Amino acid sequence: MGYFFIVFASVIIVLAGIKTASAIVVPFLLSLFIAIILSPLYAFINKKGVPSIISLIIVIGLFLIFLISVAKLIGNSAQEFSANIGFYEQQLSVVFHQFVELTTKYGIEIPEAEISSLVNTKQIMQFSSTIIQSIGSIFTNGFVILLSVIFMLLESQNFVSKILSISKDSALINNIQEITNKIKSYMVLKALISLFTGFIIWLSLYIVGTDYAFLWAVLAFMLNFIPNIGSIIAAVPAVLLTLIQLGSLSAIIVSGIYVGVNIIIGSVIEPKMMGKGLGLSTLVVFLSLLFWGWLLGMVGMLLSIPLTIMMKIILDEKENTRWIAVLLGSGDNLKVDNK
Repeated sequence: MGYFFIVFASVIIVLAGIKTASAIVVPFLLSLFIAIILSPLYAFINKKGVPSIISLIIVIGLFLIFLISVAKLIGNSAQEFSANIGFYEQQLSVVFHQFVELTTKYGIEIPEAEISSLVNTKQIMQFSSTIIQSIGSIFTNGFVILLSVIFMLLESQNFVSKILSISKDSALINNIQEITNKIKSYMVLKALISLFTGFIIWLSLYIVGTDYAFLWAVLAFMLNFIPNIGSIIAAVPAVLLTLIQLGSLSAIIVSGIYVGVNIIIGSVIEPKMMGKGLGLSTLVVFLSLLFWGWLLGMVGMLLSIPLTIMMKIILDEKENTRWIAVLLGSGDNLKVDNK
């Protein structure tokens, strides 16, 4: 019992320290995930005989071009959308009033005042604006993050050599390499799938005619790292704006697009590409969203699932902690003998 309390107290102290030092922890975690995603490209160029420094310049250069292009495309749209929040809120109220009048005509009484007090249209639109602004605030420490990514990529080449010099235990080294490869594989595949999801959303919304299609595509890309819940949150502003701008039929079409993308990519393509054992239960997804969000703010919410998946991969490699990984998982790949 005493051991349990010591461990529990240690965890509380560590969490309190992380929360206090979130200004340092958040840029470090962002840098780590970016470095993990970029590391296969860096290693690939390096293996072609290109010197490390040249490989690094190429990778960082491509990353900066991508980042600046995205920032330029979403910057003006985000500011314009935020500036028009008041107008969209009024239009949404008008649409809701028209819906109440339509249902009343068919004999269905909807308590407009009560529902309006529960569902505040202004808060809904402001919530959408807050999410968009949070995307930009993620990279407020851009220079620090960029430097950290550069040093992490350089360090990745010597990581295994350092482990070999510390320990001659081949089992330990293989275990570390396997964990590292699984984490890297998950992050790269998840980033590519999220990028594909964002592209499909952009193309679909552009065809439908929804304003700020690229903005909603970026939002879909970011929130695709959060299974199930993320796709719902990403759909809200796009569907509402389509409803205001183009009417109910177009809003239904956009809703169908988001549902279809979530089912086809999230439930069919992604599990096949990721493989079994990397899923999380819906309860764990929700709780990790709350926990990491409380600990690290909006960035913690966006990174909640990758962080939890990393913990699950590490826990799954040890026999005495595998039961925790099983509890965190979705349970789809378990076979229970009822005999």
